[in-house]
Amino acid sequence: MESPDRDLARWMPRLLGAARSILGAPAGRGRQVPRSSPGSGDRLDPRELKLLGRAVERLSLGLTRERGLVGARYLDDPVLLAGYLLFYWPISYAQTRRLLAELPPPRGNALDLGSGPAPSSFALLDAGAARVVAADRSAAALGLAARLAREASLPLGTQRWTPEAPIPVGKFGVIVAQHLLNELWKGDEALERRAALCRDLLGRLEPGGTLLLIEPALRDTSRELLQLRDLLVHDGIAVRAPCLYRGNCQALDRLSDWCHAERDWTPPPLVLELAQAAGLRKERLKMSYLALAPPGEAWAEPPSGRLFRVVSEPLQGKGRLRYMACGPEGRLGLALQDKHVTDANRHFEALERGEVVDIEGAEAKGDGLGLGPGSRVTRLAGPGEPLSGGRGPRPPESER
Repeated sequence: MESPDRDLARWMPRLLGAARSILGAPAGRGRQVPRSSPGSGDRLDPRELKLLGRAVERLSLGLTRERGLVGARYLDDPVLLAGYLLFYWPISYAQTRRLLAELPPPRGNALDLGSGPAPSSFALLDAGAARVVAADRSAAALGLAARLAREASLPLGTQRWTPEAPIPVGKFGVIVAQHLLNELWKGDEALERRAALCRDLLGRLEPGGTLLLIEPALRDTSRELLQLRDLLVHDGIAVRAPCLYRGNCQALDRLSDWCHAERDWTPPPLVLELAQAAGLRKERLKMSYLALAPPGEAWAEPPSGRLFRVVSEPLQGKGRLRYMACGPEGRLGLALQDKHVTDANRHFEALERGEVVDIEGAEAKGDGLGLGPGSRVTRLAGPGEPLSGGRGPRPPESER
């Protein structure tokens, strides 16, 4: 299988062609979207860049900052749909591919609920799913997804869906709901209604299947996902990833805390071009996520040892390095003084958010654990790698 970044690069010419087609279509209410010129084939011409840069800026403002577009039918606007296609579609595709890499390979049928123009659907197909149903309320987005599937000769079905409608019929090996839950419902009832939807989705999983929930890496949306996690875990639902702790999430204990993931990627040139035009940075993928098992399936037993997943960036202090980490015993700070660095614990200096390590020889210190000269740090899994129990680094993706 090709790498996710190479697979994504092959999608970009189709996405650009589809975006240009959208920009030449009627915009509704008597307004015509300015027709695009052909450009250079794989780059945006200055007028396209200006138009779509503004669209991406508006999407970013409305979805991740002021949040005024949350719950709105923004994908029915041709300019916003074209901007989404060339900027957020690649990002969403890359997020889904990297999270799928932590899970058993998708086989059989899959469902992409709240799909938009289906970046997660095509990520599922490229990762091995036999067929995907993309379900969304936007006819324009679904029509675009169907067009992309025809051009690529991929088995994608589409279905109109709203939160008030039944879930598409069938059993699925993987169900993805990406950037959906935070746009559904508001107020006091939102959490329980989202939990009810997830319970319905979990009931549609085949044995061994996975419900993958992906949300923006914002404090509020991340904390809402953790609250949802606690409700479902209380119901007996097991978490496949990223959680090693089986109790109520301790990141919710303080309002200033939340939990999100980061992954490396190589953004396509068009994404970088639009990011610059919109005043954004997308050098790393950031998201909050949960991979949930079907009802009745037990939590996977982790490898032996004192395990922790790193859940923060490096926290530099005077004469020491510290991280927040979460493992079977809960959320703790891990700290190592510069004077105590040895060959056995030196990897502590290079820990990454999302990495899972085994810590030996640490002692309780204040609100966490202190590593000393006799401590050992063993890497069990890097960010985005499945935790299988093996020790030591895996070869880079390009060599696998």
